[in-house]
Amino acid sequence: MSKKVRVRYAPSPTGYLHIGGARSALFNYLFAKKFGGDFVFRIEDTDIERNIEGAEYSQLHDLIWLNIIPDESIEKMNPKYAPYRQMEKLDLYRKYAQELIDKGYAYECYCTPEELEESRLEQEANGVSAFKYDRRCLHLSEEEKEERRKKGIKPSIRLKVPSNEDLTFNDLVRGEVKFNSDDFGDFVIIKSNGIPTYNFAVVVDDHIMEITHVLRGEEHLSNTPKQMMVYKYFGWEMPEFGHMTIIVNKNGKKLSKRDLNIMQFMSQYRDKGYLPEAVFNFILLLGWTPAVNKELFTMEEAMEEFDPARLSRSPSMFDNDHLNWMNSTYIKNLDEEKYLELVKPFLLKNENLNGADEAKLNLISKIYKSELIYLDQINELVNLVLIKNQDFDRNAIFAAESKDLLLKFADLLKNNESTSFDKESFKLVINELISLTGIKGKNLYMPIRMALTGHEHGVELFNIINIIGKEEAIRRLKEEA
Repeated sequence: MSKKVRVRYAPSPTGYLHIGGARSALFNYLFAKKFGGDFVFRIEDTDIERNIEGAEYSQLHDLIWLNIIPDESIEKMNPKYAPYRQMEKLDLYRKYAQELIDKGYAYECYCTPEELEESRLEQEANGVSAFKYDRRCLHLSEEEKEERRKKGIKPSIRLKVPSNEDLTFNDLVRGEVKFNSDDFGDFVIIKSNGIPTYNFAVVVDDHIMEITHVLRGEEHLSNTPKQMMVYKYFGWEMPEFGHMTIIVNKNGKKLSKRDLNIMQFMSQYRDKGYLPEAVFNFILLLGWTPAVNKELFTMEEAMEEFDPARLSRSPSMFDNDHLNWMNSTYIKNLDEEKYLELVKPFLLKNENLNGADEAKLNLISKIYKSELIYLDQINELVNLVLIKNQDFDRNAIFAAESKDLLLKFADLLKNNESTSFDKESFKLVINELISLTGIKGKNLYMPIRMALTGHEHGVELFNIINIIGKEEAIRRLKEEA
């Protein structure tokens, strides 16, 4: 690279950090780190009617949770490039827009929404599929403009786009991409309320912040030629662009926020107890293929391996099962101290464990470690033991000899001095029960399991007793005897 690489992730605070946004941020971050550059986080907050409370915080801090830590942000500004929010520099956009007007590259447009709609319908009736502004305000005289102003009409500012001009660039992902200026016509760069449009503000921001490369989703591909026109008129050096493919679900449909089968926001994964390392690793492979035959990367390894040339040109499928496998693998690989630190806050939310001491919480945590897909799942699993299921067919489960079996097992527990069991000590109790009853195998284990939990499957019997306690286990056994 001939100059220092600077890339950016610039979300709108109209929503929380989404999978697609996290992927864009991650690939930009890895690109910057691969080439010794800076990753910039700034906010595009000009859609003031749709901005929501907490979105800005989520966009930044959910990235930090993923260990994608900006070199510059709204919380860590470089004075050379500040401010980092668009609404804080409206005067700057207006200054640059006026410069384009003075050079004859832009002009004031006094068309009302009603007039524009009328023009759109007229073009539609004439078979025009994509509306293009008819330039009716391009040659307004000063008198005509003044007449409009007296009526209270505030002008927008449009860029004057030349006719039939090819706009070609080399996309980092797709190779050569070509557009023609006739595809979009004169577009608004400053709205009548004084707020810049995306395609103008983003160019000014990227120029001022010295952004060298722009990696973004393919939905922005059609914006690129408009931005190229702005760069051309100012005589500014244009960054290199790369447009990543869409993310699709298992049915091959573009991921939609209405698809409830997939959690789509990083905050949801945090709340469920997914590990940031797993989520980062999963997103890493959504549209990028490493050169090495490997699926689990540390952030440092990803920085080393990342090659933008290996970004996919095909849609990336979001596979929940693969994410869950990754997360369960990361949970299994946690050392005991770190695992307990992460899982216990989830257990402390469980009302059925009110009053449980540290030792009990540690015990429960360890029992379920190898079974967890995400940390909050521990509550779903332990509640299957803590809250007995009463809705099962007792006639199908308990044979004639089962009641005697349950009573004898209850007596063995009562007479045993132990308050908790491990596999070996429990095996001694079970062997004694087999000697007393002559029952073994499924005919022994299933009635006991169903009497204790009401479920056919779950953790081992000795752990069920450790979770509910010996006294409660005896009570449940006698209840079914």
